[in-house]
Amino acid sequence: MASVIASLDCRTPDSARSAPSTPGAFAGDPCFFSRGAHTFRVPSDLHKENRRGALERLKGHAAGVVVLVGGVARTRNDTDHEELFRQESYFQHLFGVKEPGWVGVLELPSGTATLFAPELPRAYSVWMGKIATRSELSNRYGVKVKWLSELGDHCAKFTQAFVPRGRNSDSGARLDEALPLPVALPNLVQDTCPNACFVALAESRVIKSENERKLLRYASWVSSNAHAAVMREATSGTMEYELEARFLYHCSSQGGCRTCAYTSICACGPNSAVLHYGHAGAPNDRRLETGDLALLDMGAEYHCYCSDLTCTMPVGGRFTSAQRVVYEGVLQAQRAVFALLKPGTSWTDCHLAAEGEVLKSLEVLGVVKKGCVTEAQRACVGGVFLPCGLGHFIGLDTHDVGGYLPIHPARSDRPGLNKLRTARTLKEGMVLTVEPGCYFIDALMDDALKDPLLAKYLNADRLRTFRGFGGVRLEDVVCITAHGFENYSTCPRTVNEVQAVMAGGTWPPPVDEAPELQRRWARFNDGALEDVSVPGLVLPKGQRNGSFSPGGSPGSVRRGSGSLIGRLSGSGSFS
Repeated sequence: MASVIASLDCRTPDSARSAPSTPGAFAGDPCFFSRGAHTFRVPSDLHKENRRGALERLKGHAAGVVVLVGGVARTRNDTDHEELFRQESYFQHLFGVKEPGWVGVLELPSGTATLFAPELPRAYSVWMGKIATRSELSNRYGVKVKWLSELGDHCAKFTQAFVPRGRNSDSGARLDEALPLPVALPNLVQDTCPNACFVALAESRVIKSENERKLLRYASWVSSNAHAAVMREATSGTMEYELEARFLYHCSSQGGCRTCAYTSICACGPNSAVLHYGHAGAPNDRRLETGDLALLDMGAEYHCYCSDLTCTMPVGGRFTSAQRVVYEGVLQAQRAVFALLKPGTSWTDCHLAAEGEVLKSLEVLGVVKKGCVTEAQRACVGGVFLPCGLGHFIGLDTHDVGGYLPIHPARSDRPGLNKLRTARTLKEGMVLTVEPGCYFIDALMDDALKDPLLAKYLNADRLRTFRGFGGVRLEDVVCITAHGFENYSTCPRTVNEVQAVMAGGTWPPPVDEAPELQRRWARFNDGALEDVSVPGLVLPKGQRNGSFSPGGSPGSVRRGSGSLIGRLSGSGSFS
């Protein structure tokens, strides 16, 4: 029987839903984590698998015990206001513990794991709820649990103890300094930074297991549906923070995502040229106006696994001619990158391919002088309009680890490339964002016009007309497979798709206008995603994707029979 296309409602219809074994997380469900019957059921062996993968990379490491410190509860400044706790990502990867103040150890070479939990005072049960026993905690996490007071004696049984020492290549912070050991260990090895333990644990997070990929796909599916819902509300008179609120509500109510992966960027008008808008000093507080571009960069988080998606749309529902050129240039940059994605491809080459397409669109606009794209790219003009990197690893952190480990290429000093968060060669199991963009940033345009090596490729008068234009970014989450990639994002992408959704059209669509984007369509069913097929289009010869009219005459496009798994009914389902 053919599958029904996913709707924006993540909930399985009551008539099709099997009786749930749990009303929520950890309530007797055989899965490791869930937030209810309409949310993803994290497999019970997820973190056991992750430990197994880490131990495989630690083969040959000196015998002893690896000690990992979990995240700690923090209060706001000098108050007793406790901020919502989020687990430290290495600790989450290996153990999945949701509470603060824990420590975990892995014995080498056996791989035996033990967790150490803080002994909570009796007052905790009054203010925070029932205190779990060690037996209950062991059953919850599938690992033997001892009290934290036993950590020192436990580690003393081993000749050597190790902690992962290394710097995060995005923040520059050291893990062992950010979360020091809660007790002194006389047998702690004072080795180099980064040490072999850090490199192995970071690399084990770069290559995702099959279960991790399913979890990341779910986070992006929820985020994609939320983006489509928000797109309908990007109308004149709306405030940026209203779009943020709609996204947060959808991810929580429909997907069980209590938190998001990062602060939402709801940048409209000139704000869309601010790469990390939405911070406390610019808190998504502008009023949308017809003619603005709205750049919305928002992603959900589920069981600490992240999504990071960006859509750009025209307030008022129709792109201007200039906006359309920029938008389609950025979309073509995505297509150029997708054509390269497979094991063995250099991420640096992917960035340069995207940069070249952006420069071509600027040539069409008259910003880059005609016939100068190749020379302009060699002169680093691309770094003026695409100053950030093409994308980044994503997993338990939005900007996930492993970008610049010692065994991989170092960071470039070339403008544009120097902001890449990795320069690695792609491998199967890597999950990354692909987020080309084109931004008209006053500070960078000023610098370029003052630099004769850059200015000679630019039409200064034409460039000045784009001050206040803002920017366009399109961002998808992709997974590298054995022979190519899968796209976990199912957002509206072509000009026609965006304008149709903004006009009230259905999403997901009855027909996939851009099958080359390889969006992996899905619906939710009984705790997991299942694939559905959306038929692609066969365009008339010579016609480019996105060049026909949405809602046009029935003969304006032809459905591709190769991907049609059933006859498309008027209700938007396959029969």
